[in-house]
Amino acid sequence: MKGLYFQQNSPNEDITFVFQERENLPVTEENYVKLQVKACALSRINTKLLAEMKMEKEFFPVGREIAGIVLDVGSKVSFFRPDDEVVGILPLDSEDPGLCEAVRVHEHYLVHKPEKVSWTEAAGTVRDGVRAYTALHYLSPLSAGKAVLIMDGASTLGTIAIQLALHRGAKVISTASSLEDKQHLERLRPPLARVVDVSHGSARVAESCLEETGGLGVDIVLDAGVRLYREEDEPPGKSQLLPHKHDILTLLGVGGRWVTTEENLQLDPPDCHCLFLKGATVAFLNDDVWNLSNVQQGKYLCILKDVMEKLSAGVFRPRLEEPIPLHEAKVSMEVVQKNQGRKKQVVRF
Repeated sequence: MKGLYFQQNSPNEDITFVFQERENLPVTEENYVKLQVKACALSRINTKLLAEMKMEKEFFPVGREIAGIVLDVGSKVSFFRPDDEVVGILPLDSEDPGLCEAVRVHEHYLVHKPEKVSWTEAAGTVRDGVRAYTALHYLSPLSAGKAVLIMDGASTLGTIAIQLALHRGAKVISTASSLEDKQHLERLRPPLARVVDVSHGSARVAESCLEETGGLGVDIVLDAGVRLYREEDEPPGKSQLLPHKHDILTLLGVGGRWVTTEENLQLDPPDCHCLFLKGATVAFLNDDVWNLSNVQQGKYLCILKDVMEKLSAGVFRPRLEEPIPLHEAKVSMEVVQKNQGRKKQVVRF
């Protein structure tokens, strides 16, 4: 039985993906479930976070968003039984790669998969669904009538976040960095209030949002990264299509909430004063917050269940690539790790 792992010899070195033979899984522990994996979605690995959490090892398992069939359950498992169809996200400290025929996982990281949802859709939606809920439910409570700006709406996260916001009756504005992304966003139903084309730069983002809201500004911003400095001072690789932090501060309305994915966001005293005058707040969207903090596990399971319910009901329609077989996962992960894919890639077993 083969599994996919990655190896990184130094902090600044590109990681290498390798298949390794694994021994047969031992007898299932008390609260653990043994799964036959039917689909596993690919997401970029945050090696910096793993280093900060002291979770580095020579070979680290790859693949965490899984859907599969229960093969065996431990003596204290209460939610599942053999032959149940389930979906979930493996924790950061999992010893098993999701890109493998079978894995072990604690029952509190799994929920039942709706019958009408395919394996590919379940695995391809679960992580972005959790991220969207964290951003637009826990970090910035969303309600009908609010104006929401979702940056890079054609990304896998952006697409799910837009659909969640529209479902709750929000007025949604989004940005597109290419003609293909713009066409994708314009095809969404119900329609967005405005799609801002930033393929030639992000100069019009603040202006467009203020125009759309009558000068009041938006209530919620979910960014996809921001520029912190002048164009000539930005580090290499920072996209000039991203808005500057001052653009976000300008378009944010009174009492607004800015949810950022920029882990190194720096706000100077004048920036903080601007937020103070608007009564606005900043929250950080950490993709793995549910795995890193001692939160109530019940909240996490509620999110997973609601994501699957909305997927089953057709509220969520993920942006997926055609599924691929396991032997192509190594090449696909190299593409995903470089952030070169626009759609979610799923390995189908």
